Amino acid sequence: MDKKFSKKFIEEQKQRLIKDRQKSLSQIEILKTEDPFSDPEHASDNAAIDTDVREQMGHEAIEAQIKDLQKKINDIDNVLKKIQKNQYGLCERCKKNIPQARLKLIPEALYCVECEKTLRK
Repeated sequence: MDKKFSKKFIEEQKQRLIKDRQKSLSQIEILKTEDPFSDPEHASDNAAIDTDVREQMGHEAIEAQIKDLQKKINDIDNVLKKIQKNQYGLCERCKKNIPQARLKLIPEALYCVECEKTLRK
């Protein structure tokens, strides 16, 4: 790893990642309680069709949010492993350094901007 990242910066990022991970886990738990399908009465109620449709849409929206949060947690876990291996800030694709400014904005970034653009195409 290039020595351009100070130990202080890496430790700050590590603490931020740990905090973000815990926040994401908490958000998932909250979303699960808000899911209309989590209501045990849901399966046995005889709600009108429009209510069923609203519940289905609400469930799908919550499932999508949970999926996004789980991906973020997975990315954070990968970055925390990289910190342990002294590889924080290296792009997983091209192995070049990810700019510190990008890491400040997105501490769980796994790719440099160029590789991220290529992967999203």
